[in-house]
Amino acid sequence: MEGLLQFLLAKIILLALASSFVYCYDPSPLQDYCVATNETNGVYVNGEFCKDPKRVTTNDFYTSGLNVPGNTIIGPGARNTVVDVERLPGLNTLGVDIARYDFAPGGLDPPHTHPRGSQIFLVMKGKLFVGFVSSNEYNYTLFTKVLYPGDVFVFPKGLIHFHANIGKTNAVVISAGGSQDPGRIIIGDAVFGSKPLIDPKVLVKAFALDYNKVKYLQAVFS
Repeated sequence: MEGLLQFLLAKIILLALASSFVYCYDPSPLQDYCVATNETNGVYVNGEFCKDPKRVTTNDFYTSGLNVPGNTIIGPGARNTVVDVERLPGLNTLGVDIARYDFAPGGLDPPHTHPRGSQIFLVMKGKLFVGFVSSNEYNYTLFTKVLYPGDVFVFPKGLIHFHANIGKTNAVVISAGGSQDPGRIIIGDAVFGSKPLIDPKVLVKAFALDYNKVKYLQAVFS
């Protein structure tokens, strides 16, 4: 009986270790690539059907246009041009993305998070003030930096961060991320502009705000 118990205990430990190995990282793809396609009769990976490998071409891994400035006239004065799977089908399953950010003088990319990937910035032009806030585990610490052309800054996955052009000229950034679709949650839009709206009484208590102020913010963001 004692030998059997020791054997079962050893099996449990091995299973626990195996489970830890399985869940600590994303599994590697089991093919060289899975070029996304609108066809619906192939292998389905990452929410996309894979194009028949025999019909994959060089152009499936190519796109252009990041030399074209984004329109910063509308909104908060910032615009990002994202290269995603729709624009670059060969990006599917590769776990990376790239984008161009354009900022007008005074332009701002408001506080937001990318729940599925980290982000790294390379400043090409201008002067940016950037920062992120750690989680409660690290006391909501704010990390900020003023960036100039050639500077690089990384934003950890899932943490709230922002970017602002504090220079007198337009600013340009090339951004890369650790996911083909890192997602984007703008804090103000999510909290005060959800569909349907969060009960104002919840927000009054959560943020210690006046009821009328909450209603005003919901009207602005929705």
